[in-house]
Amino acid sequence: MTVTVGKDTAQTRKTLTVGDQSVAYYSIDAATKAGLGDFSKLPAALKVVLENMLRFEDGKTVTTDDIKAFAKWAEQGGKNPIEIAYRPARVLMQDFTGVPAVVDLAAMRDGIVALGGDAQQINPLNPVDLVIDHSVMIDEFGNPRAFQMNVDREYERNMERYQFLKWGQNAFNNFRVVPPGTGICHQVNLEYLAQTVWTDTDQNGEMIAYPDTLVGTDSHTTMVNGLAVLGWGVGGIEAEAAMLGQPISMLIPEVVGFKLTGAMTEGTTATDLVLRVVEMLRKKGVVNKFVEFYGPGLDHLPLADRATIGNMAPEYGATCGYFPIDDETLKYLRLTGRDEDRIALVEAYAKENGFWRGADYAPTYTDTLELDMGTVVPAISGPKRPQDHIDLDKAGSAFGEYVKGVRAGKDVTKNAEVRWEGEGGQPEPRDIPGDEGHHQRGYVATDDGNYQIHDGSIVIASITSCTNTSNPYVMIGAGLVARKARSLGLTRKPWVKTSLAPGSQVVTEYLEAAGLQEDLDALDFNLVGYGCTTCIGNSGPLDPAISKAINDYDVIGVSVLSGNRNFEGRISPDVRANYLASPPLVVAYSLVGDMNVDITKDPLGQDKDGNDVFLKDIWPSQKEIADLVEQTVTRAAFQSKYADVFKGDERWQAVEVTDSETYNWPPQSTYVQNPPYFRDMSKDAGTIHNIKDAKVLAVLGDMVTTDHISPAGSFKESSPAGKYLNEHQVPVREFNSYGSRRGNHEVMMRGTFANIRIRNEMLDGVEGGYTKGPDGQQTSIFDAAMAYEEQGTPLVIFAGEQYGAGSSRDWAAKGTALLGVKAVIAENFERIHRSNLVGMGVIPFEFTGGDTRKTLGLTGEETVSIDGLDTIKPLEVVKAHITMADGSTKDIDIKCRIDTAIEIEYIEHGGVLHYVLRDLAKAS
Repeated sequence: MTVTVGKDTAQTRKTLTVGDQSVAYYSIDAATKAGLGDFSKLPAALKVVLENMLRFEDGKTVTTDDIKAFAKWAEQGGKNPIEIAYRPARVLMQDFTGVPAVVDLAAMRDGIVALGGDAQQINPLNPVDLVIDHSVMIDEFGNPRAFQMNVDREYERNMERYQFLKWGQNAFNNFRVVPPGTGICHQVNLEYLAQTVWTDTDQNGEMIAYPDTLVGTDSHTTMVNGLAVLGWGVGGIEAEAAMLGQPISMLIPEVVGFKLTGAMTEGTTATDLVLRVVEMLRKKGVVNKFVEFYGPGLDHLPLADRATIGNMAPEYGATCGYFPIDDETLKYLRLTGRDEDRIALVEAYAKENGFWRGADYAPTYTDTLELDMGTVVPAISGPKRPQDHIDLDKAGSAFGEYVKGVRAGKDVTKNAEVRWEGEGGQPEPRDIPGDEGHHQRGYVATDDGNYQIHDGSIVIASITSCTNTSNPYVMIGAGLVARKARSLGLTRKPWVKTSLAPGSQVVTEYLEAAGLQEDLDALDFNLVGYGCTTCIGNSGPLDPAISKAINDYDVIGVSVLSGNRNFEGRISPDVRANYLASPPLVVAYSLVGDMNVDITKDPLGQDKDGNDVFLKDIWPSQKEIADLVEQTVTRAAFQSKYADVFKGDERWQAVEVTDSETYNWPPQSTYVQNPPYFRDMSKDAGTIHNIKDAKVLAVLGDMVTTDHISPAGSFKESSPAGKYLNEHQVPVREFNSYGSRRGNHEVMMRGTFANIRIRNEMLDGVEGGYTKGPDGQQTSIFDAAMAYEEQGTPLVIFAGEQYGAGSSRDWAAKGTALLGVKAVIAENFERIHRSNLVGMGVIPFEFTGGDTRKTLGLTGEETVSIDGLDTIKPLEVVKAHITMADGSTKDIDIKCRIDTAIEIEYIEHGGVLHYVLRDLAKAS
């Protein structure tokens, strides 16, 4: 139910007639005529937020002053950062983040009952869709049975979680689940769920139209901005609050305009374009800002390419990357099977209410930058950040420099004389291009033969993720590369683990219609599942012999994936260097199997006659790709595949659940446990306490991502999480991943700061989740935190720039809070993680005045006290008193990143969900 109150903006409510349908809407033009301000120069992305203010204006949460602030935004050059209360139309979830969110809702039902309320008070007020896409692992690959075997294994591993989610679908209103094996949430959203203009009945039963908006518990929710749907990722905590009717507190953002001109040239792809955009916007600095794309280049940019750019907004740091409604929007809605009445409404509404991008579209922006798409060249990004853009012809030499850096100061010859010995003899060392003695090498014997593994061996080549598998141009392109390679007799190198995990079943439909799936199968790019797979870290195990060689010889293994994330330790525990590439390049790299090679000049292999084959020989033309897309990507395919999207297969239908208002938590479960957040909760909020004599749990560097803080992938038996599962009689084979166990706080606490590549600067050169305990000895971060908790000692963390970049992972904040951390002091924060910390009652602070952990000489031996918190105001600067190991003291100013007044209340309550729960209890 959309509540539209409009106390002082009733005069802005108008009626729009489109064909046979008449709908109410809130008119921005009428708001101008009513004297609320001139909004004509607002970017379309900001007009969406303005419409939200008009629709929900009630004189309290949203006032006419809030509305007038948007006119001042334009007058003041695109800046007016006042606090507003924004209500998205719906919420999107995936299962890794969705399970803990539903766990929280179930726990809140227990909590509201304990406070004397009614369990039915805990229900989503806005539509919520959860798509199960993060659970499938690539255990099997390179054979026709891979898909079925991986799906079977997925259900074996995750039945407890699926039973829980199906219970939630039955127990909660406005909550739907898209079953496993359907597709990736962002692609399902783009292709089916999103409507661009949403309709619903208001409190008077009248149909009302308004912009489709959402928040999602996955950072790549931003993909749908390519379809002119304003959406971004939030933590599960914030999403839960939004579900329960709590507005999202935000500042009116700056909007950076990104002008696109020209057109893509032969040999380049949307992936090349987006990697260039990521590099430019990271350099520009757009954290906490909207980016809106405009300019004549949009006339030559298919919506699939726009969605690719929108998808990677978290990688360039923006809240969203928005594309206004235009003819291409309507074309895509029609292609993907949306109802013709809806398409007509989208066009009429956009033109009537000022959302249409026409030839005269020229809004005011806070700042702008420009890119001629004709200058984009083939590229990859890596080895560990999406913004590490590398022109393709420099990739081999850049990898060599990376290896030199890794090996600097190490004994690079420690395993140089170790050789594989076994039946078949000892292979001769092969030349490594650019090798100057800094590469490590090892030898392996597998069922595929005997060969050398060395620094740069590509052991994973995966077509994966929402970013690129939603785009038929690059997927058809990958299939054509496979076809041409196959016709010349090329195959993948035997040490390369190949996989194809499309974002939706529609992809399989058009690949098969084009006859390209057969060509991909021939190169062992068989279908392995519909889900995130490698991109989320579910790449599955490597061949044991390859894994052993990598670890025994300290080899720098490489992955090449068509994903959006390549952070350290994310893709595979055996892979140190990860590169983002277009799907056609993923296929090409699987043929050469070596990152040292200059793929633009060196041969990929030899044909049947022994002639060298080069990349240009197998690369398709833009016309070849476009012709096949036109022939095979059809409206009928989308309508067919989404006809029963919520039904699922026989396995999903066979999942049995109990019908109950509250969840009967199974005590033996290692997947779903009742979290401790609301136990013994009082009816009243507390106060914010000053932090006194806190110890340092970790000193962390720059670009510490949420993957570092709360990894999603596999973990070892020797880790705290592994030990916990062993104690609960779970065999190693059944460990699954951190991501799949996010419904169990005991596992996730132990996994916090447990990434195998995280580096705590309190320890010299040590990787992994370690620190110093109260006794000064090295121990796991979890064990140290528990020891400090027993002593009643609060904890703080110091960090560098871009702390919390990456995924909208609420467990990065939840785990931090459960470890007893009261404050994180960093140089700056990524948007979502800052909000999540506040949502869990942890206070974020930023260094000021040029201070950093390095300038202050922090070692982790310090004791920290922070005053002024009992009277704190948003964004206030307070004093931190630091006592050094030698007893000397330093007083520094730090900026409190509690950004808004409502966030102060969240901290007082111990978190946003505590705030909502107490509010609901009082209302009952």
